[in-house]
Amino acid sequence: MEKKSLESSKPSGTQSRMTIATDQMDGDAKHGSEDNMVFKYIGDALTVVVIGASGDLAKKKTYPSLFTLFVRGFLPERTMIYGYARSEKTNEWLHERVTPFLKKQEPEHEEDIKGFLKLCVYRRGQYASAETMKTLMDEARKFEKASLSLAKVSKANRLFYFAIPPSVYADVAGAIKASGIATDGWTRMIIEKPFGHDLESAQELSQKLSKNFTEDFIYRIDHYLGKEMVQNMLVLRFGNVFFEPLWNNKYIDCVYMSFKEPFGTEGRGGYFDSSGIIRDVMQNHLLQVLSLFAMEPPVSIDDGASVRNEKVKLLKSVEPIKLEDVVVGQYVGTKDGKKPGYKDDDTLKNKDSITPTFCSMILRICNQRWDGVPFIMRAGKALNQRKAEIRVQFRKVPGARNMFPSEYIPRNELVIRLQPNESVFLRTNVKAPGLTSHPTQNELDLTYKNRYGKVDNPSAYSRLLLEVLRGNQGAFVRKDELLRAWEIFSPLIKELEEKKVQPLPYEYGGRGPPEADQLAIKAGYDEQTLNLRLKAGPRDARKDGRYTTRELDVYVENLQEEVTEEDGN
Repeated sequence: MEKKSLESSKPSGTQSRMTIATDQMDGDAKHGSEDNMVFKYIGDALTVVVIGASGDLAKKKTYPSLFTLFVRGFLPERTMIYGYARSEKTNEWLHERVTPFLKKQEPEHEEDIKGFLKLCVYRRGQYASAETMKTLMDEARKFEKASLSLAKVSKANRLFYFAIPPSVYADVAGAIKASGIATDGWTRMIIEKPFGHDLESAQELSQKLSKNFTEDFIYRIDHYLGKEMVQNMLVLRFGNVFFEPLWNNKYIDCVYMSFKEPFGTEGRGGYFDSSGIIRDVMQNHLLQVLSLFAMEPPVSIDDGASVRNEKVKLLKSVEPIKLEDVVVGQYVGTKDGKKPGYKDDDTLKNKDSITPTFCSMILRICNQRWDGVPFIMRAGKALNQRKAEIRVQFRKVPGARNMFPSEYIPRNELVIRLQPNESVFLRTNVKAPGLTSHPTQNELDLTYKNRYGKVDNPSAYSRLLLEVLRGNQGAFVRKDELLRAWEIFSPLIKELEEKKVQPLPYEYGGRGPPEADQLAIKAGYDEQTLNLRLKAGPRDARKDGRYTTRELDVYVENLQEEVTEEDGN
């Protein structure tokens, strides 16, 4: 499409959306092959149907993410967005409902909201009704027909976003199959998690969807796969020659993956009690991160099938989880009474609930690369900080005890911080400054906000919506990948429930049950390194997110004294 035509469609006083697209969104539209993928659809007409437009997900995530693509020029000029739900609402109601979230998502682009809302209309219909879906599609077809009459528009594509409960997925898919398939372009459907409650329900849901659509139509979205540092994983791993020789059991001792939230269920206890932390976080978010971290190299990171094939191969190598390798916990209120316990949540009906709000477990991967390396997966609510990270602990330095007598050489660790304060830092041992040969540990630090400043960093949902428009399925969950994930976790969940394993109590705002640290040490995480981390405290609480020289010296000196005393040196 010619640049001029896009510029003419923008409200006066704003920059061309096409021009913005070539400069922003982390450069997605700048580079060779990606440029071709981005603009392959940009000259087409696009019909977006947000199913469940009256719900919270639509107003908080779906519409703001579409707005991000709009202001950056990643929506075609000929775009219509239909909100579809059962409630009797109006266009004006929809606009008022989503506007605060559009402003929050793009505070520097408030002048573009009016133009975006012109694309957004609301239509009422029943989810399972092929008749009301047909009425909506007849209206969309008029828009598409008018678009196709233009010389530069040759295709009319359709995108359906399922912002609805999984219980109605199959009915909606049937209605779309009956009257919603595009005849002059592609049809794609974005489906939100949860993708089932266990292996059996996931299989049932997949079978129902498969009756109407093949995997080419379906994009199962896990927003964690759209996060900056998760998407960076493949480049970090396969774009640096020095990592690949180290990325195996010969040099890595263990991998520690953690997900921490500093708040409890906060009025969502009724919903959370039906899932628990394993279903809510570990079976999807953390397992997706693990598969990207540990998989073999794909043919191309832009080849969705290749990426997903390698993820599935990796997941098939994960061994069954043993109950002895699991610690579950449930938070209780603080001693001063300021923070309530899980069972104090008014929305929780079962006051004898044993649903875990914390879990630490050991996963083991039996293949040539990772055999013998424990993957420590840990997640919890009401903990001492907000953090999601991967901590790669390398093996001991060979001969260090003889080379550095009476000195403790801390383990090297590569840390990939997923959120917040996205960063990559490598804990390395160096000589302390001055007239001493005393070794100390410091960080080679790439903290994004320090290195890149106010870099434009769109939301995970915006990234994933763009990937759907591009037709890149690599960042979405395939059916066999989904079922394998449930095959890994369903037996453990069933065993915990059948044996009525009581979760260990931990205080709101703490680190979780102490038994979780003991499990990590038992699995192979270096105890001295853990002690150093505990003495240092949360990294984000330190000045500029790092140790001061004096703090680090004190921690290392104290730790060395403890270690040398234990070793009898």
